[in-house]
Amino acid sequence: METVNAVGRRKAAVARVILKEGNGAITINHRPLEVYFPSSILQFIVKQPLSLLDVVEKYDIHVNLDGGGYKGQAEALRLAIARALVKLNADDKAILRKHGFMTRDPRAVERKKPGRPKARKRFQFSKR
Repeated sequence: METVNAVGRRKAAVARVILKEGNGAITINHRPLEVYFPSSILQFIVKQPLSLLDVVEKYDIHVNLDGGGYKGQAEALRLAIARALVKLNADDKAILRKHGFMTRDPRAVERKKPGRPKARKRFQFSKR
């Protein structure tokens, strides 16, 4: 029985995944997927790479999720699962890449600049 580790990131969220053979149970921070992500849309996002390769019922996934919001966490987890599946079978990489599951979304919050209230916002201009 082989176990595979992988990490996925999105914005401020980090997902560490342990994938092993089983019956399809996904545990996130010691809670089932349905409890951690009550939204069916987020559950769908998490399961996308598994359903694409038709291995939803084949692996047990234990996840340590940290940081970010729920959407960022779901997308970080999707990337981690895709990376773990590629470690198990390198032939799946082309299919997952074609559907965009292997690409880390590089967008993050822009840093605040000095002399401004936020990254791009300016203080109100006063003529007099």
